[in-house]
Amino acid sequence: STLQFAGALHATVLKQVCLKNPSSRTLVYKAVLVGRDADHFSLPKGSTVTIAPKSQAMVAVEFRSCFLRAAEAVLLLSSSTVAGIQGLTLTFTLQAQVKHMEPAAIIKCKSPCYEL
Repeated sequence: STLQFAGALHATVLKQVCLKNPSSRTLVYKAVLVGRDADHFSLPKGSTVTIAPKSQAMVAVEFRSCFLRAAEAVLLLSSSTVAGIQGLTLTFTLQAQVKHMEPAAIIKCKSPCYEL
């Protein structure tokens, strides 16, 4: 699955992934960001996700753009064994793109165009 991040230059974009646990035991996942641009993505709620039995949990992923080119990374979720139960390893492709730029500040100044 792919998560698309689109926003302004230097803006922070937040996306969430919903993980479901259909089993009757608790699942624990360790989240890791890997890839060329992994440093520009972050996990604001931490890298460990615990999912109670028969419920779901959200994993938040943030992207902060600092350049104009497209960015890519992979979100890797690997499960830890809890009471003999281990979930599947999950991967998500993260793709980010700057759609527009907003000025950081506007400065007005007056100056003569030509002086002798």
